[in-house]
Amino acid sequence: MSGHLASVALPAFIASLVEFVEALTIVLAVGATRGWRSALVGTAGGIAVLVLLVAVFGPALAYAPLRAIRIVLGALLVFFGLRWLRKASLRYAGAIPMGDETARFAHATSQLGGGAKSGSIDGAGLLTAFNGVVIEGLEIVFIVVAVGASSNSLGLAALGAGAAGLIIVALALALRQPLARVPENALKFVVGLMLSSLGTLWLGEGLGVVWPGDDLSAIGIGAAYLAASAIGIGLSRRPGNRRAASLRA
Repeated sequence: MSGHLASVALPAFIASLVEFVEALTIVLAVGATRGWRSALVGTAGGIAVLVLLVAVFGPALAYAPLRAIRIVLGALLVFFGLRWLRKASLRYAGAIPMGDETARFAHATSQLGGGAKSGSIDGAGLLTAFNGVVIEGLEIVFIVVAVGASSNSLGLAALGAGAAGLIIVALALALRQPLARVPENALKFVVGLMLSSLGTLWLGEGLGVVWPGDDLSAIGIGAAYLAASAIGIGLSRRPGNRRAASLRA
């Protein structure tokens, strides 16, 4: 059980935490400018769509061969993981700016404009909150389905994502302001390592690779990705490479 918590629930939890923080910023901006009723209704609608997607596509994968699932979803996990890892590494190297939820919040509120409204539901605010939750949440759905289906533990992956959602909702109700102190880039770096490592592990298993130590091989794979990332960060910090890296980001 502890191994499953580390390899299934934890990646889903951390990845979902990052995406929930970004969705929260949009919802808070809607609440502050268009009214909390519009923000909450739009959020509820977005969450309902995401839950439906997990409920439909998760169990459907149970009818597919496990080997095929691990090849396809393992490759996709590597793709998403390396994308997160690359962007986080470029931020640590100073090639692109760090994520700033306060700046995102200010930009969203300026885009929405208008004063806070109470009572009636504002259509633009509701749609903005709904779109924000769905767009940010789609990556959560993919990670939950991919991690859960590849390890035959969809419920555990969904539990990890759900726990992250409850924490962010609780913080949102308590603070009603962007979670600027959340170490977003560090979380994205860790998630990138986890997804890349698990994806490589499951892709290899699907292709018939026999890993030494079975699931424990993910630790060695993660260490290799970490070493490669450290080298990449060091190279990107060179003055000649920093501008080229920022243009490609």
